[in-house]
Amino acid sequence: MNPVVISVCIMLILALLRVNVVVALTFSAIIGGLVSGMSLNESVTAFESGLGGGATIALSYAMLGAFAVAISKSGLTDLVAHTVIRKIHGKEQQETQTGLKYAILIALILVTMSSQNIIPVHIAFIPILIPPLLGVFAKLKLDRRLIACILTFGLITPYMVLPIGFGGIFLKDILLRNLQENGLVNITASQIPTAMLLPGTGMVFGLLIAVFFSYRKPREYRKTELTVVHHNPEHTINGRYILTAAIGIIAALSVQLFTDSMIIGALTGFMVFTFGGVIAWKETHDVFTKGVHMMAMIGFIMIAAAGFAAVMKQTGGVESLVSSLSHSIGDNKPLAALLMLVVGLLVTMGIGSSFSTIPIIATIYVPLAAAFGFSPMATIALVGTAAALGDAGSPASDSTLGPTSGLNADGQHEHVWETVVPTFIHYNIPLIIFGWIAAMIL
Repeated sequence: MNPVVISVCIMLILALLRVNVVVALTFSAIIGGLVSGMSLNESVTAFESGLGGGATIALSYAMLGAFAVAISKSGLTDLVAHTVIRKIHGKEQQETQTGLKYAILIALILVTMSSQNIIPVHIAFIPILIPPLLGVFAKLKLDRRLIACILTFGLITPYMVLPIGFGGIFLKDILLRNLQENGLVNITASQIPTAMLLPGTGMVFGLLIAVFFSYRKPREYRKTELTVVHHNPEHTINGRYILTAAIGIIAALSVQLFTDSMIIGALTGFMVFTFGGVIAWKETHDVFTKGVHMMAMIGFIMIAAAGFAAVMKQTGGVESLVSSLSHSIGDNKPLAALLMLVVGLLVTMGIGSSFSTIPIIATIYVPLAAAFGFSPMATIALVGTAAALGDAGSPASDSTLGPTSGLNADGQHEHVWETVVPTFIHYNIPLIIFGWIAAMIL
């Protein structure tokens, strides 16, 4: 009757039954609080106390949504889409389309990975780039579940193994610091990426399975305005708008890096589009409203996830779960590694953020790993993998919400069954296997 296990299971069952994720998170958090012995008022108070933690993220995504709409109005995304459409037009041969298909998949992987380090905008590029390409995906009969797996791979794998951008935050600022604060003092920053290489290989394995086995068959989607490719050889692009878009993107990125704030960065980019004439002053309200509408659900889910996490922390369920497991395992080291990873999966799927999971589990896992005789490198792999687990398969994770926001632009991509379930199967299962191997051999 552990409150964390019960809450996460209830949340996942409700999500799989297509109950709104915000409702599922709120209901399961209250149930978890009640199971832990808290009163209804205490559970609600704990939930509400955590909501503020998601407000910054929600406003960030609202601003990024407005920024995305501004970029689309400049014609930059149209330029990208029409460039690809020209490549497709008149080339019906299977060999040509197959080559173009894999070229697009590789390009999506590179763009998504770049969003974590080279141009650290995280998921903000997805609602900008993906909707204009839905027609190209439909033309090539690409399964959107495959695109979801590719986008999620690019959002997660870089921060697991590359110590730059968001990876620098995850590996150095959070993972290394929490490991050292909890007793693993004789480790260096250079050891962290090395220990995470094998778990990262699990992500690559899952991606290859998705590309070459699970979703390689063609899939048809109904025709909509977004899925029909319109080839217009006379389509013109306003060069001044494209230049303004380039300046706006550079300005937004520069300000975001300088202030460490996505809100201020997106606001700066939005104002560049306004002063540059891409958006008329009288249109700013409509553009911002459209952007908020596009990203609103992500924002509300992240706010609800912050409330859920607050309740889970207050119940003490993570500590009691690990404690009960450690007493029942005995001296079985392989079983201990497996159960530590599974607990990490449950915690991260509930909270929805691997970055927020590390401070919770590092406090418990570091002394527990030492008691079972795990080496420092194995402990790094265990804690890092346990935190990353669930990010791919959580209904409340921005690594799944981001892909859905772009792929469901025409209402033909369901969040839980077509993003969450595929990414859970292809990434969480290999992560557990490869993370367990890393803990055993390091």
